[in-house]
Amino acid sequence: MTKETFRDLLLTELDRSERLRARTVEDASFGERRLSLRAWQAERLARTHRDLLDSRRFKAAAQFFLTDLYGPEDLSRHIEDVRRIVPVMTRVLPDSGLATVAHAVELNAISESLDGAMVEALGERAAAIDAAAYGAAYRAVGRVDERTRQIDIIDHLGRSLDKLAHIRFIGMTLKMMRKPATLAGLGELQAFLERGYAAFGAMRGGASEFIEIVVSRERAISAAVFSGDDGALSRGPER
Repeated sequence: MTKETFRDLLLTELDRSERLRARTVEDASFGERRLSLRAWQAERLARTHRDLLDSRRFKAAAQFFLTDLYGPEDLSRHIEDVRRIVPVMTRVLPDSGLATVAHAVELNAISESLDGAMVEALGERAAAIDAAAYGAAYRAVGRVDERTRQIDIIDHLGRSLDKLAHIRFIGMTLKMMRKPATLAGLGELQAFLERGYAAFGAMRGGASEFIEIVVSRERAISAAVFSGDDGALSRGPER
């Protein structure tokens, strides 16, 4: 795939994220229930991956993955910021860097779509979610292919970030972008990019083991919940 292909994918996913985000802005009740859902999901992620968050080696990457990429942080808040610097990113980032940003936005769009469906399925139970309510809504929504794609992107992003974190050029580019990004009002997006780079760059021995742990757990939990085992949402990591 060419750099232009990744640029077009990025713009397409930005448009999709913006459409999905619209209801959250327009419907206050829906927005509140969505926040409750994301807070519960964040608690579940912290419980399921507690050992990674407590690990000296994996802590930074786990915090970035479970908060910035796969947790309650709302990347769609940065849609306009990202759109404004697409031309700059297309010029200065290598193909792999632009692809990583595009897939991060795709992940956000898929998560936004699935979360919206979960909010609808939960109804009033979104205000007081437990494992049984979440599991029932998860199965009612279905969309197994999209759940699978969501985890596949997590896998792909982790490996891409691991590679990028060890390219010196990327670190230099981020440093060069820091001041102009802040002056342009893109400081929050810049911080997001730098957190990811720093988290994976600091991991000794590469990120393969970390990614395999997260991805294998998430696939196992998804399969368990689809099969009716809601207890998988409450159990911590196996020792």
